[in-house]
Amino acid sequence: MIDRRLIEHFDWVLLSLTLVLGGIGILTIYSAANANVDIAGAKGLVHLKQSYWFAIGTGVMILMALFSYRWLNRLALPIYVFSIGLLVAVLFVGKEVSGSQRWLDLGPVSFQPSELVKVSIVIILARYFSRGASEEGFSLIELWKPLIWTLIPFALIVKQPDLGTSLIVLLIAGSVCMFVKIERRTLIGLTGVVIAGSAGAWFFLKGYQKQRILTFLDPQGDPLGAGYHIIQSKIAVGSGLLFGKGFLKGTQNALSFLPEQHTDFIFSVLAEEWGFLGAAAIILLYVLVVIWGLAIAARSKEPFGTILAVGLTSMIFWQTFINLAMALALLPVVGVPLPLISYGGSSMLVSMGAIGILLNISMRRFLFKE
Repeated sequence: MIDRRLIEHFDWVLLSLTLVLGGIGILTIYSAANANVDIAGAKGLVHLKQSYWFAIGTGVMILMALFSYRWLNRLALPIYVFSIGLLVAVLFVGKEVSGSQRWLDLGPVSFQPSELVKVSIVIILARYFSRGASEEGFSLIELWKPLIWTLIPFALIVKQPDLGTSLIVLLIAGSVCMFVKIERRTLIGLTGVVIAGSAGAWFFLKGYQKQRILTFLDPQGDPLGAGYHIIQSKIAVGSGLLFGKGFLKGTQNALSFLPEQHTDFIFSVLAEEWGFLGAAAIILLYVLVVIWGLAIAARSKEPFGTILAVGLTSMIFWQTFINLAMALALLPVVGVPLPLISYGGSSMLVSMGAIGILLNISMRRFLFKE
């Protein structure tokens, strides 16, 4: 039997925000694919596939909300090892698409293990930090395990190569570490290492990755080649003006000028059709999700739930921030999907699973004492 108190404390606000964003995603994907028969092989099919993934994701969300999230504390290491095993499997038997080997074939569908890693790294870090919190903060010696746990999936994802997801993994881990507090001298030292490593990473980037950064700095340098994505995205966003051109009436999208309009640049489709007001409304919905996630962390009565909620909320925040920044030409194009809206089964299932865990933490906050 389900405790009646769980139903009484169910977080209807977070559920509503999630369903609204998912519904907007399906409508926008329909619009993005409506004029392009090349997307997913046939006109109109992608929005149906996204609907299926959203329905399955809703089931995953409910499942993750039903059992006590404290089981994740006990299963943190097995979940992490399993996700790393999937990343290793990708290197040997992964499916290659557009020069990147990121997917595992599972019969009729493909799964991207790097999406699961985002959640597994949050769980294992929450487990570690919740057991050793201190007023002084964590020292460099105490951070060696979290560093290794973070760098292993980072290196495996870079190998695929997937610069965007590997960056997200680092940002999630960094956000959790900043929240739990790090000694000042350790923080200064790690900051210096990150800055030096970022500069040195240039020499290890592949040619197309370097080109993306150069294009970000000067998109007009190659307007019909490397700069095409950014230029067309800015045109689409700007042409929406205040109220937009209307549903299915975006010319950049309809004429297929906008590349990857159902995945990386789906926000550009939204902005063109619904204008500044519509785009601002979408951003507001994501801001509310992030604020609500942090509120769940603040209301949690025990450290593991608090850190877990912060980590999962940071995952949603960073993915949203980077995707929007790409669409607005504020960051280089690194292939990060917009949570709950961009087309993709792996991203949808993991995002919905993360929301389910947040619901879980919110529902059970009354079970633990201060």
